[in-house]
Amino acid sequence: MNKIENLINKYCPNGVEFAELSKLTDISTGQQLNKELLFDDGKYPVFNGGILQSGFYDKYNNDANTIIISQGGASAGYVNFIKTKFYAGAHCYVIKIKSNKLINKFCYYVLKNKQEKIQQSKTGAGIPGLNRKKIFDLRIPLPPLEVQREIVRILDNFTELEAELEAELEARKQQYEYYRDKLFDFDENDTSIKFMTLGEIATDIYRGAGIKREDVTDKGIPCVRYGEIYTTYNIWFDKCVSYTTENAIKTKKYFEYGDILFAITGESVEDIAKSCTYVGKEKCLAGGDIVVMKHNLNPKYLAYALSTTDAKKQKGKGKLKTKVVHSSVPDIQKIRIPVPPIEEQERIVKILD
Repeated sequence: MNKIENLINKYCPNGVEFAELSKLTDISTGQQLNKELLFDDGKYPVFNGGILQSGFYDKYNNDANTIIISQGGASAGYVNFIKTKFYAGAHCYVIKIKSNKLINKFCYYVLKNKQEKIQQSKTGAGIPGLNRKKIFDLRIPLPPLEVQREIVRILDNFTELEAELEAELEARKQQYEYYRDKLFDFDENDTSIKFMTLGEIATDIYRGAGIKREDVTDKGIPCVRYGEIYTTYNIWFDKCVSYTTENAIKTKKYFEYGDILFAITGESVEDIAKSCTYVGKEKCLAGGDIVVMKHNLNPKYLAYALSTTDAKKQKGKGKLKTKVVHSSVPDIQKIRIPVPPIEEQERIVKILD
C-alpha cells in the first residue's frame, strides 16, 4: 500500500467529499488590453488565453501562482498555472481559491486532469468559446489537506522531470528544424529548381464550410475542424479523429488524398495558416476556417516545404498580433516555395520522414 492509500484510509475511510467549483473558488474574467500597449519583452507577461502569452505589459492584475483557463479560440478550455505576476486578458478565466478546504495547486492538478472534458464543452462554429457555467458546475474532490499536499508533492516531482524531458525534446526540435531548413535552402540560380507561388502550384483552392461541434459524431464521414490542425495534426496525417453525418452539413466541402489543409484563423502570427497534408484513403469533409488546396506535387514534400521557417514567415507577413489572427486564400496563394525535380522531392521526403 502506497503513502496516498495510507493517508486516504487514515483520514477519509468513508470516502472523499466532493463540491462544485463555484463553492470553492472565485472565477473571474481578465480585463481587455489594447494590443498597441503590448511589448515584445518586459516584466509582466500577458495571457489572453490559456496556452501562450500574447506579449508583455508594464502592469499586472494577478499575483503569481494563479490558475487560468482559456475562454475562447482554438485553445478554449486549456488549463494553465502561472508562476509569476501577470496580466490576464479578456479571454482568460482566472480561478482563485476561497475555501480553506482546498489547496491552490491541488485544484490546478484536478482541473488539468479534467482539461479534455472542459475542452469538449466549448461551443461555437467559428471561434469556439467556453461558458463560465460549465466551469462553475465542475465537481472537485476534497480529500483532507494532508492528502492534497502529498498528491501535489508527487505531481510536482513528475512535472519537474517532465520539464527536463521537454527541454531535451526542444533541443532536438531545434536541431531538426535547422537541418530541415538546410534541405530547402536551394540556390535561386540553379536552373533545375523552380521557385513558384502556391497560386501557381494549386490546381484548385477553396474554403471549407462550417461544421459545428454538435455536428461531430463517433462515426460517419471523417472530417476536420480548423482547431484540430493546431492541436491534433502534425505535418501530415492519414486518419481523421472526428466524424460527422453528411445530412447535418448543408454546404459540403470535401478533401482527399494529397490535399493540403490550412487553418486560416488562429491565435498567433507565428502559427497562422498552419498546414498539414492528408495522405489517407477516405474522402473527408473540411470545416469552416480551413482552406483546401489541390496540386500535383509530392504531397509530403509540399507539407514539409510549408513547415519551414521561411514559409512560416511568409504566412505571418503583414499580420498583426491581435486576439484572433486571420489569413485568406489570396494570402496563401502568395506563399513562394522551391520546387525541385520529383526525384529530389522524394529524397527530401524520405530524409524528413
